[in-house]
Amino acid sequence: MSYTPQNSGNPTSPTTSPKRDDRKLIYGILIVALLGTWAYIIYDKNKTKESISQLQMEYTNVDSARNVIEQEYNDALARLDTATGNNTELQGSLSERQSEINNLKKQISSITSNKNATASELSQARKLIGQLNGKIGEMVAEIDRLKGENQVLSSTNQDLNTQKTQLTTEKQQLAENLTTTEAAKRQVEDVASTLHASNMNITPIDIKNSGKEKQTTTAKRVDMLRISFNLDENRVSTSGTKELFVSVIAPNGQPVVIGSNSGTFDTREEGNKPYTSKVLVQYEQGKKMNVSFDWKQDGKYQTGEYKIYVYHNGYKIGEGVKNLKKGGLFG
Repeated sequence: MSYTPQNSGNPTSPTTSPKRDDRKLIYGILIVALLGTWAYIIYDKNKTKESISQLQMEYTNVDSARNVIEQEYNDALARLDTATGNNTELQGSLSERQSEINNLKKQISSITSNKNATASELSQARKLIGQLNGKIGEMVAEIDRLKGENQVLSSTNQDLNTQKTQLTTEKQQLAENLTTTEAAKRQVEDVASTLHASNMNITPIDIKNSGKEKQTTTAKRVDMLRISFNLDENRVSTSGTKELFVSVIAPNGQPVVIGSNSGTFDTREEGNKPYTSKVLVQYEQGKKMNVSFDWKQDGKYQTGEYKIYVYHNGYKIGEGVKNLKKGGLFG
């Protein structure tokens, strides 16, 4: 009889397979996930580096563009200074263009001074610099035109100054000629206004005790000399009081001087001379008048010739001679 061993633990349950181990699968999944994570991290890091590198390149490009724009702006400003710096006298004529240029400079400076300016803003700045250069070009052309006009005006002004100098010289010459002419005219009028005496008459008078007058030629009987003459008509000499100087020369050749009635006066041709008497007459322009006055000598009259000269305006205008004789036995 055969013997079949039996499972003493569970005689009725069938035979079971061994239990499955899942840890390796889990470890594999974790490793794959970890590798994926590292791969993503490495990829992301590379991407970040690329982004940073691209940003750095963009920043470099922007900074380089800013430098180029700033250089272009500085060049434009230097050109502007060159155009206006030596033409300050033209700035008034260029004030409108200068205002437009200042406005562009303000906009450009606002962009270039901003360190965070974007490429778009820098591009706008470059356009503004182009406009600025255009305005500067217009200003340079305007300056050249104004300088040309100024040169013409300067040449014209120089010609006018030359003409003015010439006219001034001619005016001075005319003034000098006029002064000379007027002086000559005054001299002519002065000479022409000098009166002239004619018909000179000298009458010795003997005054009797009764007061009766009698003409005489005997020196010892003469009490006075009556001098008379005509002042001829003169249309230049004005009406008014005329001053006549009478100079009497005695037979001994000496001028006769009588107290306060005598003095000295200036003549035009003979210098200073003594006068015996001064006579004032009221002359009427253009008319002839007679002048008569008596002259008395202190003491006795001398025998011989008495010479009488009449002066007006410094000129001798008339003269006469009277010879007084020595009396006879019963003279």
